Amino acid sequence: MPLRVACQMDPIDRIDIRGDSTFALLLEAQRRGHELLYYTPQDLSLRDGKLIVRGATLTVEDRIGSHYRLGEARTENLADWDTVMLRQDPPFDMAYITTTHLLERIHPGTLVVNDPAHVRNAPEKVFVLDFTDLMPPTLVTRNADDVRAFRAQYNDIIIKPLYGNGGASVFRVQPGDTNLNSLIELFHTVFREPFMVQQYRPEVRQGDKRIILIDGAVAGALNRVPAADESRSNLHVGGTAVATDLSDRDREICARLGPELKKRGLIFTGIDVIGPYLTEINVTSPTGIRQIKAFGGADIAALYWDAVEAKVRQ
Repeated sequence: MPLRVACQMDPIDRIDIRGDSTFALLLEAQRRGHELLYYTPQDLSLRDGKLIVRGATLTVEDRIGSHYRLGEARTENLADWDTVMLRQDPPFDMAYITTTHLLERIHPGTLVVNDPAHVRNAPEKVFVLDFTDLMPPTLVTRNADDVRAFRAQYNDIIIKPLYGNGGASVFRVQPGDTNLNSLIELFHTVFREPFMVQQYRPEVRQGDKRIILIDGAVAGALNRVPAADESRSNLHVGGTAVATDLSDRDREICARLGPELKKRGLIFTGIDVIGPYLTEINVTSPTGIRQIKAFGGADIAALYWDAVEAKVRQ
């Protein structure tokens, strides 16, 4: 059943197709005969109660340097489309939140993936706090005394912004590091929100596991191993993707999260696990599906469209 698919994403000319999950989803949608409409968040408008976009027909090809073609720009009413892929990357700021409010006006008549209201209410480092028993020791605060007390208890800690992404502004403060007070001052200057402080887990040297779930069910996983001179395992800061299997603990975590993800309409999610601990739940634009397929894992793009097509039929 061919669908009319609108994709709200970052500028397509800037993506690295070798590892971009949105591009993998577009390739599979095109293979299935779905019509693709491309637009970026700034092209979204509400006029006389109608959610409209200035977009263009998109065709894609898995070829570096020549991976897309766009038709003539035109105005479309998103209520006339079957589904919207909400796939722009954070930062999870007021601009991002505003798009979720706008898209909520057409969902579920036009299926938005992921559900925009629950995307808004489930930023990566906040939603995960519903499962603190699965997490390493964690503090969310702006209070410097609380941070110092947490560090005194756990010695080796990680400090990161509550609404950051991609490993940006993530710092490890090791025992004996005298920069903690300066770092707290920096976070107070740069960020208005509380920030997150966690116990550093040495298991990260063996990797930070990304597990993809489709409609609450495990679809695949990869391990991201940090570079020797890095505490962060994110691929775009030098982490290396390697094949992995799920442990019993991984499956226990997924079994806890799966029903809640499904209930919230979070069809495409990625969770991060370090050792035995859940650290994040990614609902905005999870990545990793091209690497998982390359390692012989599931074709998660196909599983995504299977789920979306079934929901549209319903």
